[in-house]
Amino acid sequence: MEFNNLQEIIVEENDAPYLNQVEKLLNEQGLKRDKDIEYTIAIENGEEIIATGSFGGNVLKCIAVNPEYRGMGILNMVISNLISEEYRRGNTHLFIYTKPSNQKYFKDLGFYKIAEVPGHIVLFENRADGIKKYIDGLKKNNKQGKKIGSVVVNCNPFTLGHKYLIEKASKESDVLHVFVVSEDRSLFPFKTRYALVKEGTKHLNNVTLHESGDYIISNATFPTYFIKDLSEAVKIHTLLDIEIFAKYIAPALGINKRFIGEEPICKITRIYNDTMKEMLPRRGIEVEEIPRLVVDGQVVSASIVRQLIREGNFQELRKLVPETTYNFIISREAEDIIKKSTLYFNIAQN
Repeated sequence: MEFNNLQEIIVEENDAPYLNQVEKLLNEQGLKRDKDIEYTIAIENGEEIIATGSFGGNVLKCIAVNPEYRGMGILNMVISNLISEEYRRGNTHLFIYTKPSNQKYFKDLGFYKIAEVPGHIVLFENRADGIKKYIDGLKKNNKQGKKIGSVVVNCNPFTLGHKYLIEKASKESDVLHVFVVSEDRSLFPFKTRYALVKEGTKHLNNVTLHESGDYIISNATFPTYFIKDLSEAVKIHTLLDIEIFAKYIAPALGINKRFIGEEPICKITRIYNDTMKEMLPRRGIEVEEIPRLVVDGQVVSASIVRQLIREGNFQELRKLVPETTYNFIISREAEDIIKKSTLYFNIAQN
């Protein structure tokens, strides 16, 4: 195939003609463009877009090369551009997920396999010792016991529901490892969420807190751009998360039980829970689903708490959160969070 005038082009979000070409190329490869993209590169041969790639955070995604140009080093050009821009932005630990049929290309480009859902997805990172370092860090908090439990929480913010779940799991465990999702895509920043969980569980002597890092329910383990059906995407995401948890995390800490909160509202979380209940016992990890805490006839959830914050209804809010969370929400430190919550709500309503 002849190269007429090969150029690398940064595609801006307001550049409709180029975006249309990028989306057309992705669609032809059975892909779609993710919503959280921060940067897109396209390779143009003359006036034709022959390759594209993007990233969101530290995850490379939406990568496609016209089949007529494969084997000519075009993919290498795309990946090199994306890595250079990620490094320029200070992101040096990178992830990529792809179809199993493509994994050889990324191995050849210096990526290392973490986990696979056969027939669906493979997760890679650009560090040979990336997950090993994370596991080695976890092992420093390895504690002995027969019943080693785990809970994974986001806590946006920490509610009485989260406190109830962790307390119940704590009572049923000799040791309980609580992982707080560290990806910063929530209204309440990670450092705030982690601090609220730490403060709200300090009375539980057998609880150890961990940052989830990039390996538990993070953007790096959530593929969407080549999965058309939402339910299928959630199922594959869960299977990938379970594979990483069962293969690396549970053995590092001796975890033999995972506690999850019942989900009567969110369909996505319900699929996630049902998949864990089905698959984790096959890997020797028991799953217990804890019924949700109800206050005044209402299920306690972080989404309801955020709604009450937007409405300024602190009297009702106080019934649903620990005193430590309430004191933070009414403090000056939380003013920016309150403003952001109200701003996002107003934009959504207009």
